[in-house]
Amino acid sequence: MSAIDWVVLASSLVFIVVYGVLRGGKNEDVSSYLLAGREMRWRSITLSIMATQASAITFLSTPGQAYADGMRFVQFYLGLPLAMILLAIFAAPAYHRLRLFTAYEFLETRFDLKTRALTSFLFLVQRGLAAGLTIYAPSLILSVILGWDIHITTAIMGGMVIVYTTTGGARAVNRTQNQQVLIILLGMAAAAVVIVRALPPGVSFLDALQVAGKAGRLNAIDTSVDLTSRYTLWSGLIGGMFLALSYFGTDQSQVQRYLTARSAAESRLGLLANGMLKVPMQFGILLIGAMVFAYFHFVPPPVFFNPVEVARVRQSPAGDRFAQVERDYEEAVEERARASTEMIDAMRGGRQEDIAEAERFFRKTSARAAQVRAEAVEIIGKSDPSANPVDTNYVFLNFVVNHLPAGIVGLVLAAVFAAAMSSTSAELNALASCTVVDVYRRLFRRDAPEGRALLVSRLSTAFWGVFAVGFAEYAGRLGSLVEAVNVLGSLFYGTILGIFVSAFFVRRASGTSTCLAALAAEAAVLACFFFTGISFLWYNVFGCAIVVSLSWALSRRSPSSAAQ
Repeated sequence: MSAIDWVVLASSLVFIVVYGVLRGGKNEDVSSYLLAGREMRWRSITLSIMATQASAITFLSTPGQAYADGMRFVQFYLGLPLAMILLAIFAAPAYHRLRLFTAYEFLETRFDLKTRALTSFLFLVQRGLAAGLTIYAPSLILSVILGWDIHITTAIMGGMVIVYTTTGGARAVNRTQNQQVLIILLGMAAAAVVIVRALPPGVSFLDALQVAGKAGRLNAIDTSVDLTSRYTLWSGLIGGMFLALSYFGTDQSQVQRYLTARSAAESRLGLLANGMLKVPMQFGILLIGAMVFAYFHFVPPPVFFNPVEVARVRQSPAGDRFAQVERDYEEAVEERARASTEMIDAMRGGRQEDIAEAERFFRKTSARAAQVRAEAVEIIGKSDPSANPVDTNYVFLNFVVNHLPAGIVGLVLAAVFAAAMSSTSAELNALASCTVVDVYRRLFRRDAPEGRALLVSRLSTAFWGVFAVGFAEYAGRLGSLVEAVNVLGSLFYGTILGIFVSAFFVRRASGTSTCLAALAAEAAVLACFFFTGISFLWYNVFGCAIVVSLSWALSRRSPSSAAQ
């Protein structure tokens, strides 16, 4: 990176940390530390909700997902607007009416302590691990750019977020997220513009789209009914809606964002605005990935995007064989670039015979390039069995560092880091809330004075930060980060959502029947994950359905255990 890139990146990071510490203000009690004194307006709520979900994983891994698998990942978000409407109707007013600190307090009011404790435990495990993934993504960038060990960069990223989140609490999280979203949007917009301008002379934006489309990278909608296909219209509308209901309605990292609102109306507006903006934003990010895919049809890409694994295999006994494959790949992608240009020319000409012939040549050269790349991946795997054979997370990073102009590189990387810090800080704040309110103050010290509870809140924030950093050391082995974080959530979200749906709508359900149903549902979801090929989005539907149906059935068998 150039000096100006370092200036842009470093100044952005320093600004976020200092701004978070200063804007956090003085927190005199638990309410101000965890809920920012319940004073936030809907615009701030909207940005905070978006920033919490849009982690560095979104901007680092999602373009790579489109590069490798096309636009169909956007179907994952199609159920989100429906979920936002339902939450605005049912969840937001209920949570505000009860003046809750965490969503899980509602479960004790409706059921009993053990139901609240079980749900809190599921959240703490899931969100604590997920926070590790959001820390790992920007650590990966620092590791590649600086050539440092990933363990060092992980500790640096985690440490920066821990500092201002521990110091300023929810107010620091919300205030900094407003600035972080602006940096994120500016950075991604700059990347989109530069990608189009970086296309070779004579290749337009529409030409690039045609190349991506012919290669199957614009396949946004899949109407097939296949439970083993990860992303279809139906899994997105149904499974995605259930996942969004659980994430935005029961996950404390999101619920806490709109619990900071000054009224239920502000919360509702924040949720609905997020529902309107999220799908277009994700579509735009995926489109950037598709454009990077098209760009690398005219500019030679590396045979493998992870520079660490490439450097290792070059130094191994298989180095000579790998070098030969790299040369073969250069020839293959040069031929593919010629085929791409000929196909564009044929489409401009309009003769169907020429178009058909050009498309056959394009498919042939693309298959050859893919075959050679597969050979390179095989060599890497045989040279080092512990090597990660998936380089999806490095695609966009490679493009940014090696193909964007000076200044824009720093801005785009600043956007990725801002996304990482905004999401991780919100997660740590939520984990601290759940630890203090649902564990410490409920199970150990119900009469703890405000000063002691505030201290425990800060210590909990730091603890979960260290926990997340520890898990981040393992995150590199989980493949595509944007998929990994959603798979991880889906292992728990269906069960948690089922508990809340039972609380809201199954009148006779008791705490005991709901807990038993939740344990059965969680076992079933884990069985689906380990022993079937069912898409993870359906876990959210199955888990919720099992909890609701079993809690209702068990309540019917035990009339004496009616709702408390």
